Amino acid sequence: MKSRNKIYTATVASSIVASALLLTPAQAESVSFKDVSSSSSYYASINQLVELGAISGYPDGTFRPDASLTRGQAAKIIAQVLQLDGAAASDPKFTDVPKSHQYYQAISALAESKIIAGYDDNSFKVNNVITRGQLAKVIAQAFELQPKNNKELPFTDLTESYKPFVKALYDNGITTGTSETTFSLNKPVTRAQAVTLITRALNAVSDTEQPDTTTSDTATFDLTIMHSNDTHGRVENAPKRATAVKEVRAENPNALLLDAGDANSGTLYSNEFKGQADVAFLNYMGYDFMTFGNHEFDLGSSPEGHQALVDFIEAANFPFVSSNVDFSKDSKFTGLFNDLISSEPENGKIYSGIVKEIEGEKVGIFGLTTAETKDISSPGSIVFENYIEEAEKAVKAFEDLGVDKIIALTHIGYDDSADYDNDLILAQSVEGIDIIVGGHSHTKLEEPVVVDTNTSGEAKDATVIVQAYQYSDYLGTLDVTFDDKGVVVDFEGKLLELANYAEDPKALEILKPYKDQVDSVQNEEIGVTATAALENPRITDEGNTDQLSVRKNETALGNIITDGMLSKAKQYTNKEVIMAVQNGGGIRSSIGEGPITVGEAITVLPFGNTLAIMDVTGAELKAAFEVSVGSYPDESGGFLHVSTGTKVEFDSSKPAGERVASITYKDASGNDVQIEDNKTYTIATNAFTAKGGDGYEMFADAYADGRVTDLGLSDWENLVEHLKSIGDITPTIEGRIVDVAK
Repeated sequence: MKSRNKIYTATVASSIVASALLLTPAQAESVSFKDVSSSSSYYASINQLVELGAISGYPDGTFRPDASLTRGQAAKIIAQVLQLDGAAASDPKFTDVPKSHQYYQAISALAESKIIAGYDDNSFKVNNVITRGQLAKVIAQAFELQPKNNKELPFTDLTESYKPFVKALYDNGITTGTSETTFSLNKPVTRAQAVTLITRALNAVSDTEQPDTTTSDTATFDLTIMHSNDTHGRVENAPKRATAVKEVRAENPNALLLDAGDANSGTLYSNEFKGQADVAFLNYMGYDFMTFGNHEFDLGSSPEGHQALVDFIEAANFPFVSSNVDFSKDSKFTGLFNDLISSEPENGKIYSGIVKEIEGEKVGIFGLTTAETKDISSPGSIVFENYIEEAEKAVKAFEDLGVDKIIALTHIGYDDSADYDNDLILAQSVEGIDIIVGGHSHTKLEEPVVVDTNTSGEAKDATVIVQAYQYSDYLGTLDVTFDDKGVVVDFEGKLLELANYAEDPKALEILKPYKDQVDSVQNEEIGVTATAALENPRITDEGNTDQLSVRKNETALGNIITDGMLSKAKQYTNKEVIMAVQNGGGIRSSIGEGPITVGEAITVLPFGNTLAIMDVTGAELKAAFEVSVGSYPDESGGFLHVSTGTKVEFDSSKPAGERVASITYKDASGNDVQIEDNKTYTIATNAFTAKGGDGYEMFADAYADGRVTDLGLSDWENLVEHLKSIGDITPTIEGRIVDVAK
């Protein structure tokens, strides 16, 4: 397993005389914890530390031996065993351990004795679970244990920094590892395991009792998961993904293959084939399950409604999981959707959750889609229910079936807006989820993230979160070990960079007819040249040191798009159209330097949106721009690019909702005119935004009032027409949107 954190930096302390603390189990009082049997292998160790006053149970009379131990709890036990007085210790000034904290004195005492240290950000991470490697280092330093010889350790999974501490424990008979060849540095330590190791160290230093090394790990279950998300129609990368999948399956034939949604939308492949190219490759690679992303619902407002999505589902050689999406009000999904947990799912059908048996063990998988879909896509009558409530129902349903290994396959974003939903909140809020395979936020989690505290900061069983970036650039892999109670006790995850893989020959054959058709459209030049690339930056882009984004900053491409919208709108109305606005989330790609093709224009605006004009008051327009810059400096798909002549000034130092300082536009005489609250203005935008997409409720009100006219003109075709009217393109930033706080 990979190391998640950089931990202690202290040198070995000289702080105790352990022999003065020794107490044999025979001397200890009997343990009275309801969940600790006298036959337990750790019974004597618990007795010993109870007598020393180093540990205590919970108010309900339990010890919870299988619960993970936190770093704060471990510090308290060690300090109590060593009888260190924290009252007089210097303040280590950890940002997350105030003097009022229950573990402050213990942590201060150990820090002053140089047994522990914090992290580079001056935190101690008091509520994080302590790992085997971390505890080994603390024990070795606390009890001044040293290696006894120069023999090589049998463990093959150690890093150099931990070897001397593990060697000290191994040579003194305190640990035998988790197997003959593994130590499992990053495996969380349970309360029972911790007291066993600590008492062994205590007794070893006192030299009066040899440690019991017969305790071994209980029966475990290993599971391998491959995962993808937000591939967005990049089927040209599928042949390399297919190779990676085959290589992983060669080592782990029972590995699950999961997709967290947004397979559709974003390229000519999606425009031309409406998901059929994507599902062909999902079938070829043998995906086990998929959940829905918001972009799976993009075509809901088309004349055909969600027929393309229905066709996509029916073509799949695998089932879908979706717990918080109610399809019942759309008749197209009749017979496809079943709001049940199934252990015998049919391919091409949707289930709330599925029980999958792997090597005799039952694994539960359920799906979630962001409720933001109603604002950022076109779901029509499809309803998105509360993700926390539906997740809790799914977990309970699995547990009622005796399933204790549970995976949430989500398209809610790793750390997206808490106003909607995200994986971090899900992990903190819902007990029983072991793994979250996520999507939507395009997050590159090069290593898994562990959430081991709940919303109150209390310790909980670990939930492991993974996400594999975007566009089929990576295939995510996760190896997880569960104990016999279904708790994650070990894991290793990584992203396989698909650029390093060869293309699968059969996948190339599947790709060819799709590619031939796309190329015939993609390569058609429009007769215009870009003198430099018209970029479409995102914060997640590698090398984007300035953190510029199409979703929070003016861009040259956004300027050109809105200028084209304004020009076209003026041809279709006698009203004075003062500006055009385009949501940054609708701009999906860049245009490269050189001749511009039809394919590039379609890829920039791939959602089939149409041009609309709308009458709004100045107050509504100001409210809209408050939404536009409300998330700044974070990204927002609703960030509004504006057309030439418009200038929006805002102050990011002020609270959201109070940021817009000024909005001006140029009138027919070229004068800058300030927007007034009580006046009505005509603006141009795309139909998605005009209907209230991205949370623009004031626009939704205008639409409901009949103040919106959908001109039915294709946005990408408008872009091509405008590019042709300009001729050669030189990217230009004009200061149309300015943060006056900078």
